[in-house]
Amino acid sequence: MDKNDHRSHEEKKRALLRDGEFYRAGVAHSRAQISHAARPEVMFHSVLDHATWVLRTRADALLKPTGTSVSVLAPYALTVLGFIRKRKLGKQALGVAALAGIAAWYVQRKRAQQMAY
Repeated sequence: MDKNDHRSHEEKKRALLRDGEFYRAGVAHSRAQISHAARPEVMFHSVLDHATWVLRTRADALLKPTGTSVSVLAPYALTVLGFIRKRKLGKQALGVAALAGIAAWYVQRKRAQQMAY
């Protein structure tokens, strides 16, 4: 019985030492991760990722009633943007986009007024 108690004591000691080693490795890993995340370029990249995610989530929410998403429309949008850049039609495209936005706002306003009656 003494030998079993002694063996269990040794096993407990090894387990405790192993747990301590895991804890120290975790602390070292956390320190390295914090020092890496505190670098300005990493912080900027993180902010940019978050902002992109927020914009995409909002755009997907707006597109949900149409049954499409940003990932479906992105290839077409990139093709159109490439065409606009090649032909140097930036100002004209902004004008058309502004007019389309105004028209969409006007239509939405008219619909809201009709729904109110």
